[in-house]
Amino acid sequence: MLSEGGETLMNDNFISSMGKRIYELRKHLRLSQEELAERADTTKQTIALAEKGRQELRAGNVSKVAEALGISTDYLLKGTRIESDDMILDKRIRTLNNDQYDFLSDMINKFVDLCEKVNNAK
Repeated sequence: MLSEGGETLMNDNFISSMGKRIYELRKHLRLSQEELAERADTTKQTIALAEKGRQELRAGNVSKVAEALGISTDYLLKGTRIESDDMILDKRIRTLNNDQYDFLSDMINKFVDLCEKVNNAK
């Protein structure tokens, strides 16, 4: 599996890491593989193989899966959040009614306060 310069091993790690992100985000959204495949206009087999790190997604499927999961292709491919991820989240938050927004805001503030306490205790 290791080619000259470790390229194949790096590629395997890349595919495996992307698969884990797809799996975790899909589970977080409470989607089945079939539901994600339908949203991404691909097959359940494509999603299953990608999640297991057995097959990399084609370029067109990367953007479709990222969109279906509500994330950027950068995050799907590299695990790196970028400004567009914030914009995607902002767009979703803007769909909330006032009560939902207030609830979410309260939860975020409590979470950040807790994180700060944990970080300060270290």
